[in-house]
Amino acid sequence: MPSRSALGWGIVFVVLVAFAIPWFLWGDETMVAGLPAWIWWHVAWMGLTAIAFAAFASRDWGTFVEVSR
Repeated sequence: MPSRSALGWGIVFVVLVAFAIPWFLWGDETMVAGLPAWIWWHVAWMGLTAIAFAAFASRDWGTFVEVSR
């Protein structure tokens, strides 16, 4: 049985992957500060991903890579 920490990080990773491509912005021609809205989505999403990875690396790095014996 996976730990609660492993389940939590698994959910975080699935959400990060699921929303990495902004399907809901396809065909939207909204411009913000001279760039398409989907570019800003990617910039913000990469920032959120970096924060999540930093938290994972500092707290639970071995969650998915260590072998239990």
